[in-house]
Amino acid sequence: MRHGKKDNHLGRTVTHRKALLSNMASSLILHKRISTTLAKAKELRKYVEPLVTKSKDDSLNNRRTVFSYLQNKESVKELFGVVADKVASRPGGYTRILKTGNRIGDNAEMCIIELVDFNETYVKDTAAKPAKRTRRSSKKATDESTDASEAPADAQE
Repeated sequence: MRHGKKDNHLGRTVTHRKALLSNMASSLILHKRISTTLAKAKELRKYVEPLVTKSKDDSLNNRRTVFSYLQNKESVKELFGVVADKVASRPGGYTRILKTGNRIGDNAEMCIIELVDFNETYVKDTAAKPAKRTRRSSKKATDESTDASEAPADAQE
């Protein structure tokens, strides 16, 4: 029985699973988005999010801890530089999983896992919508007030 065992072993030995998650995490940090199976993405999310949280506090101890997980100098540099700057204000939830359907060969559920703040389509939409709403409402209010003041003037002439 699997009482209290919450990790998916992904059909691999412990060392193989650690190497797999380390390589996938490095790829995710460097490329900001990777395509993989849903089971691997869910395990990767549990692996990467604590590392991103550690990167918010740039200390030597945190860099060494993250390097022990990733084993890749470039990805550690990218994580503590570019990624940490973007996620500094975010309290958690640094990754997003988007399902893309099933793989043709073995019908495995495929998905894309990405870092949330690096998808420009979602970032632009959320930032632009509130600004448009306030402009529209103020524009309508000024248009209605000018229309109301002009209407009686037109009617008297």
